[in-house]
Amino acid sequence: MSTNTESKVTVQEVINHLRAPIHDVHDLVRLLCIPLEATGLLPLQYRKYRTLSSESSKAIDASKTFPILQRILLETILPTWEPTLKEEGYMPLIQQYFCPDDPSNSSTAAGIAALCAYSSILSLSTQIKLDMLLKLTREYPIDRLYKIISEIPDAERRSLAWDDCLRNVFAVPGKVANALEGRIIPPLLEMPDYTDNLSVRCEYLLYTLSSTFVPGDVSLLTQLFTKLVGVGMFPSSTHLSPSQPSFFRSTLLVIRQRLRENGSSSQAYKSLWSTLMSSLPSLLTQQAVVGSLFASLESMSVPDACNGSTISREALLLQGVLGEASSDTNFWQVITAVILTRTWSQNHARLFVCWISRNTRALESFISGVLSVWTSPDHIKYSLLSHHRYVSALLLLSVTQFPCLSPQVEAVALSPSFVSAIGTYIGHTDNSIRRCGMLVAEIVASRVGRSLDFGDWDGDDDGRNWAREMRKLCIWGDTVSDPRFEDRDDVGIHEGVSSNDNIEGDSAQNLQLESEVSLPRSSGMKTVEIPTDAGYDSDDSLTGYASPSAGSPSPTPSELLEIEQDPTLHIGVKKVSRPVYLAQLGALVRNTHELGEDLIRRKRDFGTELVENAANLVYGFIVLNNNYDLEDFDDKRQRIVTALVACCPKVAAPCAIEEFFKSQYSTEQRFVILNALAMGARELASLPTYSSSRPPLFPSKKLPPGLHQKYSAAGLQDHVGLLLGDITREAADKSREPVTDSLPEFNRERQLRIRKAGKVTEVVQRPIHGIVPPQLQPPKAVTYTEVAAEYFIMPFINRFWVFLRDEQVREERTAHRDILFQYRGAGTGLILNPVILSHFLRTMAILVHASRNGPQWLAVIAPEALELAVTLGSRQISLVLSDQVKEMSAAPGGRKDEAAVLTSSLDLAIIVLDGSLEQDGGRTLSLEHAVLLLSVGEWAGEVFKVLDSGGRVEGMGGTYEADLRRAAAGVVLKFQELASRWRRSMVDVR
Repeated sequence: MSTNTESKVTVQEVINHLRAPIHDVHDLVRLLCIPLEATGLLPLQYRKYRTLSSESSKAIDASKTFPILQRILLETILPTWEPTLKEEGYMPLIQQYFCPDDPSNSSTAAGIAALCAYSSILSLSTQIKLDMLLKLTREYPIDRLYKIISEIPDAERRSLAWDDCLRNVFAVPGKVANALEGRIIPPLLEMPDYTDNLSVRCEYLLYTLSSTFVPGDVSLLTQLFTKLVGVGMFPSSTHLSPSQPSFFRSTLLVIRQRLRENGSSSQAYKSLWSTLMSSLPSLLTQQAVVGSLFASLESMSVPDACNGSTISREALLLQGVLGEASSDTNFWQVITAVILTRTWSQNHARLFVCWISRNTRALESFISGVLSVWTSPDHIKYSLLSHHRYVSALLLLSVTQFPCLSPQVEAVALSPSFVSAIGTYIGHTDNSIRRCGMLVAEIVASRVGRSLDFGDWDGDDDGRNWAREMRKLCIWGDTVSDPRFEDRDDVGIHEGVSSNDNIEGDSAQNLQLESEVSLPRSSGMKTVEIPTDAGYDSDDSLTGYASPSAGSPSPTPSELLEIEQDPTLHIGVKKVSRPVYLAQLGALVRNTHELGEDLIRRKRDFGTELVENAANLVYGFIVLNNNYDLEDFDDKRQRIVTALVACCPKVAAPCAIEEFFKSQYSTEQRFVILNALAMGARELASLPTYSSSRPPLFPSKKLPPGLHQKYSAAGLQDHVGLLLGDITREAADKSREPVTDSLPEFNRERQLRIRKAGKVTEVVQRPIHGIVPPQLQPPKAVTYTEVAAEYFIMPFINRFWVFLRDEQVREERTAHRDILFQYRGAGTGLILNPVILSHFLRTMAILVHASRNGPQWLAVIAPEALELAVTLGSRQISLVLSDQVKEMSAAPGGRKDEAAVLTSSLDLAIIVLDGSLEQDGGRTLSLEHAVLLLSVGEWAGEVFKVLDSGGRVEGMGGTYEADLRRAAAGVVLKFQELASRWRRSMVDVR
């Protein structure tokens, strides 16, 4: 850059040169000095680089220029030139663009540069310059930024600039934490320290503004406090963690000191606080600030250490921050809402009354609000004991501020709501809450010259100790505490109370009227004085206790109640009442084993009670255990769950399906779910739920009839197996004769196509007297074909695929480990175990068979069920132990399929193929799912070939051997029948 060119460079040209590559550090320094000199921010040590011409020396708009220059410096100059600038000592020149040093930072340009620097530095979320940000937060805190922005003449621009400034200042900790990504954050930029410093600077801002405060100009301060509330700087909890920001926790000590100062500065400070609190734009914002102030009074949370002087000192603090309590302002509604809608401590109640009692009208209004809460039926019935004591303390302390027999006290005592609430309190079942109402009634009655004594105040339990403390507080109120323990500045608040003519009364009269209720009442115990014989000489250690009577005293009502509630004295078993509602039955599920199948079936068409309680009953009865070896427990539980599925299928079936795939249930409980789904579906489809060809399982004739019936009864698992055996046997028998020979012509035509119900139906006109209102018409019974696809079969199949995918992923993740540490999805009690998996397939077969007449059977149910059968029957779905794999692979013709799973898969395939033949002769399955059908034929043919050649299947033997051969042969025959009809259409021979 030549000398002639330097003298003619403007600020816009400087920006262009900075964006272009720069080859010399001295040229860079000369360019950086030009904007700083134009704004008056160039330090003295860099004045030798001045090269401004008359054009470039004109004043420039710093608010428009500095954001561009700062962005260029952060993104282009510093990444390239920062090491060189530090080595040459030119980094202060860079920092002057972001945080101008003294004495230039008092100028307007310096403030604008700092305002723009917050936004520019924070905009680079991944490359924040921490050193510049630290210096900026130290030298340009919130109070100095306020001074800069307040000089903007236009009100709208000033408000927008302040809003942007607040957003940037409060975003500093979060931006820094995100940019560092877990690295160590400088202490001053961590959230706790940063918010503490910010709170202190905000309070200092209020103090500096109080001397030049204009009452109508608090808009920027209201924006500041609204932002503080929005970021959580005014928490309402009394117990805060160290990391929780709190404005008053950081500034309350300083506020106390400023309020105790003498002179006009303290009065101006109080005036600014009260004006600001009443000027906050939102009621929620005002409530947040007031509630946080009340919660920050740590001395109120120490019950024993809070004496009268402490209460007076805290009341002086409230008066300085919130102003004098006045019921004529809108801010009074905010204060009373915070006091009455939250549960504060008893010390808080003393503090509120001490502060409000300076104004008679405010105290009268406050008593009216407290009385409305105390007499509310909802408060008496639902509030906790702590809230009852708090509201009762507020009412008692407020009433006792007025002299006895005053109109205000008589208005409370004669209030109809107060008299009615006393009766409600006396009838309350909680002794402690009942004594709250009794105590208030006695003290209010004594204040109006009436005598009321409920008795039974001896002891420390059930709120008696609290009642004695409240009686003392009502006599020696906080406004008449001992002056010797008060601070010098706290006397003023008591002078204000004592000077109030409406509240001032005769203390002797108050004490005389209250002496009747000051001490706890005796419960009828006589006081016996034992005369002392002057000539009696005895060792004190051998002197016995004086006894008032020879007999033992009668038990008090509280002792009788304790004896009555003692569980060790209750002998025998409490009789459980018979449930009449399903909600009662659900509550008894976990406590009793009385089952109610009949109750569930009676509630089937009785309103919505069954629908509302079905899910709870399903959960309860599935997990029910026979802890006491009750007779017929398993059968009764199974019948209950089956009744739930049959009577409320749209709720109970999805719940049972979802519970089946949870890992918390045993094999027995999973069988209960599967049996309930199978038998409930058969009942909905109006099909028999038990097999008609049940063979004798226990031929012994030597046992007594009861034991014979017990041991010879087949389990519910056997019922499902017998049902499936009947169904598959019938399907296999059909393959031996043509379908057209067993069905009449009209039946065959009707079953080939399932017609859906029309969306538009004709309305038949009836006579007026014959019309039945819809609400009186009997509910339409739900059939299984209506709910099979949506609530039974498809949710079951889809949920199983999701479960299988998750299990296989878990097995693959641990497959590389040793055998001992590998996850096995087919372990004992798990769903993929052959015992449960085979029963799952048998249940699915029954569900599919019962839904054959459904409209979705051909297009949805049949192909999905057939795919499930082929997948589970032909593939290894879970890893097995390596020695089993080697053993089965070494055996000639051996297969790794469990015989039970393979048999159940083949049975499901038989049912699907047979149903497809009956519905449309196999047309849909053969033409639209030809690949799946050919896979079934290949799979069944391979299994039959292995068995026919003498091969063995793991778990084969007993009944499974015959059933497996029969099922494989049945699938092969069904496939051949379908293929013979549709082979030409399945394969293109052109």
